Amino acid sequence: MKKKEQVQKMFNDISSRYDFLNHFLSLGIDFIWRRKFVNQLSRSGPRSVLDVATGTGDLAILITKLKTELVTGIDIAANMLAIAKEKSIQKQLQDRVTFAEGDAENIPFPDETFDAVTVAFGVRNYENLDKGLSEMKRVLKSGGVMMILEFSHPGSFPWKQLYHFYSRFIIPFFGKIISGDSKAYTYLPESVAAFPSGNDFLEILKRNGIKNASQRPLTFGIATIYSGEK
Repeated sequence: MKKKEQVQKMFNDISSRYDFLNHFLSLGIDFIWRRKFVNQLSRSGPRSVLDVATGTGDLAILITKLKTELVTGIDIAANMLAIAKEKSIQKQLQDRVTFAEGDAENIPFPDETFDAVTVAFGVRNYENLDKGLSEMKRVLKSGGVMMILEFSHPGSFPWKQLYHFYSRFIIPFFGKIISGDSKAYTYLPESVAAFPSGNDFLEILKRNGIKNASQRPLTFGIATIYSGEK
């Protein structure tokens, strides 16, 4: 089974527990990270935003707080999208945000459609990272902003050691108990460890033609906001 199919199945399987586990295992810090992300995005004043690998829609829904005309979220996991759609209905945001199935490596929109393209905790799941970034750039308008929020690797003592222990032992333990899926929460630390974070990821963004690429570490480097322009 290809990575894309494995990721699709995994997130469909854990969709009902995904939000609770996200907030529980991050100790609620993921809320702060998303708010910082959206505050930074607000500086570019986007009217149309595409949120790739939107999952259950938390980031896409938060982006509607900006003066956007429309936020669109796409994901390959239908069960995650069902939850995202239900959230938008509960918050009466159906006219501000829409959700649809879509592959990050084959985005179903024309060239230069959006003012901003975002993704939170999704790029490490891409089967072909360069292809996914190329597609995100393709649907961006000239001068548009690409922003990515992703886990990274703390580099200083004791955060590096604490995070390694937490991600290797605590996350898989509670993830398995709560979700009933042992593979999903073993995959998480493994995918983070394998992802080229920090300066390595900046170089990948530059290689894909993203201008003014920069990074903003969060919470001792546990996560990082990357941003750049087309």
